[in-house]
Amino acid sequence: MGKTRSELREKIMVILYQIDIFEERKVPYEVDEIIKENLDISNEFVKDIVYGVITYKTELDNLANTLMKDWTIDRIDKSGAAILRMALYELKYMDTPEIVVINEAIELSKKYSDESVRKIINAVLDKYIKG
Repeated sequence: MGKTRSELREKIMVILYQIDIFEERKVPYEVDEIIKENLDISNEFVKDIVYGVITYKTELDNLANTLMKDWTIDRIDKSGAAILRMALYELKYMDTPEIVVINEAIELSKKYSDESVRKIINAVLDKYIKG
């Protein structure tokens, strides 16, 4: 049986988190291998978001930073940053309903980040959709 989108988003967050650690430590990696390690079947939704976030990471980080007050994305924890990048990518480049993206990001941040990071993610996404 296939995974739900919520379960896939959690896998995506883990994949993006791992890539962030590898890049920080200058460890060579293969994106498709990291995806395979985390997901037992090939999934286009996962690949679209993972490759999209990697491709537009600088743009997504700049966008997040302009929407944060007194913070930058590199100051929040890596799981929170992965959740925020994934949500901004999905809002900006995919046709997922805004309410779904925000709810999924908040649920992930409840599980993987502390309350202050959850509030930042919520505020950034709220500011983004209000334009």
